[in-house]
Amino acid sequence: MDNDAATAANDHVSFLKYKGKYKGIRSWILSTDHKRIGILYLMALLCFFALGVTFGFLIRLELLTPGKTIVEPQVYNEFFTLHGVIMIFLFVIPGLPAVFGNFFLPIMLGAKDVAFPRLNLLSWWLYVTGGVLIIASILMPGGPADTGWTFYIPYSVRTTTNVIITGSAAFLLGFSSILTGLNFITTIHRLRAPGMGWFKMPLFAWSLYATAWIQVLATPIIGITLLLIIVERVFGVGLFDPALGGDPILFQHLFWIYSHPAVYIMIVPAMGVISEIIPVFARRTIFGYKFIAFSSIGIALFGSLVWAHHMFAVGMSDTGQFIFSFLTFMVAIPSAIKVFNWTATLYKGSISLDPPMLFALAFIFLFSIGGFTGLIQGALSVDIHLTDTSFIVGHFHYVMFGGTGMGIFAALHYWLPKMFGRMYNLKRAKVAFWIIFVGFNTLYFPMFVMGWLGMPRRYYDYLPEYTIYHQISTVGSWILITGMIIMFTNLIQGLRKGKVVTERNIWGGETLEWTIETPPTHDNFDKIPMISTPPYEYKQNETEELPEEIIH
Repeated sequence: MDNDAATAANDHVSFLKYKGKYKGIRSWILSTDHKRIGILYLMALLCFFALGVTFGFLIRLELLTPGKTIVEPQVYNEFFTLHGVIMIFLFVIPGLPAVFGNFFLPIMLGAKDVAFPRLNLLSWWLYVTGGVLIIASILMPGGPADTGWTFYIPYSVRTTTNVIITGSAAFLLGFSSILTGLNFITTIHRLRAPGMGWFKMPLFAWSLYATAWIQVLATPIIGITLLLIIVERVFGVGLFDPALGGDPILFQHLFWIYSHPAVYIMIVPAMGVISEIIPVFARRTIFGYKFIAFSSIGIALFGSLVWAHHMFAVGMSDTGQFIFSFLTFMVAIPSAIKVFNWTATLYKGSISLDPPMLFALAFIFLFSIGGFTGLIQGALSVDIHLTDTSFIVGHFHYVMFGGTGMGIFAALHYWLPKMFGRMYNLKRAKVAFWIIFVGFNTLYFPMFVMGWLGMPRRYYDYLPEYTIYHQISTVGSWILITGMIIMFTNLIQGLRKGKVVTERNIWGGETLEWTIETPPTHDNFDKIPMISTPPYEYKQNETEELPEEIIH
């Protein structure tokens, strides 16, 4: 690309030229532009992710050998609590809605911004404040919480660590999630472009819509529950502590009534990303659009009814166990519908294995393993054996990291060139992908084996017969982190020094974000578009080569 073209490309990065009264950093942290807020979320999210990965690395390093390897038991408990809280509340739950939902939802709908821009900015401030509080708890007297991310009673009302600070942080993060959900619901209902009926919306918008309802309806429950823990710690009122006449099982019900739907807050947006990427890189119209759209709503509905399958070992009635076991198998159906439709879309497609597609295919493979191992736990007799073993840790990470994590990585590789107008190195991205994929499976698959053999989760020490599995798993963590370092280094170098992209339609997508400038201008559209066709209209076996300067 010649210098004149490069200069022109840099000149139209107009979302960086804030239209407002503030300059410098204040033009970012006080901006109500949905694209800037999405980028602010991205920067904060990746910082928290790096911190969460560091604690995960230290956990695996401690478990390399039986007995003490690097830290004492109390510090280990703090490590896995911080790892869980940061990864769940600061990375996985907000990841896709906060970053890519904020940046691309209005554009995909043909709008100039979200419905409530100032509320959107408040959501980001609450998110950052909650994250800072969690990090501050590390430096405060008493140390960070050591309860695990579940805050189980009675330990969480008796420990002398900073449970109140961590709980307050999670409460603020819950408010951020609720406000984002309200904003997205209103935006989807009120700001769709003329002609864009419900069945002309992109599937990523459908996934955000289903997620937003879970955020609005389920998150207040965990907020109230965390407040009750704080009240019990401060005033000793005996809500949950059995020593004071409370009911610890009630806490588990309240916690999982939110936290199992929260799993779908994490995974459904990632499914939406996969639904965007697969038709683009298979050059085929998405198979079963309405089934994929309605399955997102079905997941949100059924996912809110299965919370007690986390509690089969607490002494529930036989009737309750049977009902929740049955519903657990039912919730797998809408997820299976999505996987079937994705694979049907790939069938006879003109498949291009670019980095976004590789991460999307990894999502399908790893999430399927996570889903099948979840069904295994839905069987009552098997679940009693597997409850609180490393099998659960493996299942959880195959769903959350193998699913949502790969979905976030796919979204980064798919949309970052559109967001910033620069392309990363495709070959390096593919190398990073394969290292991540090998490292992931080396890290987490041994957990299924040792869990089946009886290795408890969250234990600081273990019997010698589990040593080989822990050693393989720890080596896997080194491989995985190496791959992520290569991946993020490549993405950052691409944003700083990558080839300037002026093509509007970088990958050959059919949704509205590929019809506007790269990067998007401040108001997104010069003129609000009129929608007359569905979003995925590829001809059978259509092939379309990407521009040479983008590929290389």
